[in-house]
Amino acid sequence: METVMEMVNNMGFKDISSQMLIMWVVASVLLYLGIKKQFEPLLLVPIAFGSLLTNLPTRLFYDGGWNIEGMFVPFEGLYYYISQGIHLELFPPIIFLGVGALTDFGPLIANPRTLLLGGAAQMGVLFTAFVAVVCGVFTLGEAASIGIIGGADGPTSIFLSNKLAKHLLGPIAVAAYTYMALVPLIQPPIMRAFTTEKERKIRMKSLRPVSKLEKLVFAIMVLIFCVIVVPDVSALVAMLMLGNVLKESGVVDRLVKASQNEIINVVTIFLGTSVGMTMQADLFLRPTTIMIIVLGVFAFGISTASGVLFAKVMNVLSPKNPINPLIGSAGVSAVPMAARVSQTVGAKYDPQNFLLMHAMGPNVAGVIGTAVAAGYFISKLA
Repeated sequence: METVMEMVNNMGFKDISSQMLIMWVVASVLLYLGIKKQFEPLLLVPIAFGSLLTNLPTRLFYDGGWNIEGMFVPFEGLYYYISQGIHLELFPPIIFLGVGALTDFGPLIANPRTLLLGGAAQMGVLFTAFVAVVCGVFTLGEAASIGIIGGADGPTSIFLSNKLAKHLLGPIAVAAYTYMALVPLIQPPIMRAFTTEKERKIRMKSLRPVSKLEKLVFAIMVLIFCVIVVPDVSALVAMLMLGNVLKESGVVDRLVKASQNEIINVVTIFLGTSVGMTMQADLFLRPTTIMIIVLGVFAFGISTASGVLFAKVMNVLSPKNPINPLIGSAGVSAVPMAARVSQTVGAKYDPQNFLLMHAMGPNVAGVIGTAVAAGYFISKLA
């Protein structure tokens, strides 16, 4: 009997709390959205698994062993080291390398006006940061980190909050990645609310072909400009443009394929589970977390609406070459999900209207815009 009781005491049942049980439910919902509803499963499934794992009595962060003197010596565990990829700011730039290798700047170069739509979508970032400060609960650094959720850019959200609000990294990262995954659910109602059926059927002029040289020059010029203007995000911009230059050079296929597949896939697994493991029950189930989640969806909604409304303003100023306002919603950084949503919503009203390539212009502009906004916050608040 004593042996049985000792075995039971060594088990983790006694360490399970009611808060952990709540987080099991949260993890189950995320798994359901990722697996059943297929809302960006590459993001949600690792995050959900990590959130479940961190709310079990595991020894993944800290473990231990017996030394030759028979004493138990604690040491850092598996995910202590893996999660350093977030804390040491390794994972976000590496993700940007893969994004750059997957990105085509051609649509943006062919229609430079769409750069303005990527800038307009940053209104959600700025306005939400202002609201978070005014409510009196968050500091300037915390507010800026929350506002960047509106850019729908998970790596940039992690990068910024790691510098300005490390203690809020968990809920901010989870909110950013969750809203990225829920782009197909959140954006369409906002897009329909701010557009008429006639506007949704606008057909844009075909984009001109863009040469390899133009794309290479563009990537290098954006790199130089961003590093000079906002040096605090040099790591993100440099890796983004490195991936793109590798792709457009046409001479390093092995490196491009590695960036597009093996590298980004492996880092996504580690990043997703590490983000999920920041969702410890005692840290996550707080009133501030609920506020961050609410402000995050508010920021995302404002960014979407700002892009759509600014496209309508551009049409008033340039009626002879109209822009379909639906592509304004792609000004958030969720590449290429937001562009796909623009295509999907537009196709419901005109199946022969192909908006995807047009929407990629503001979509990649949004990536650059969010990085610039993050750099501005860091330079002023870090």
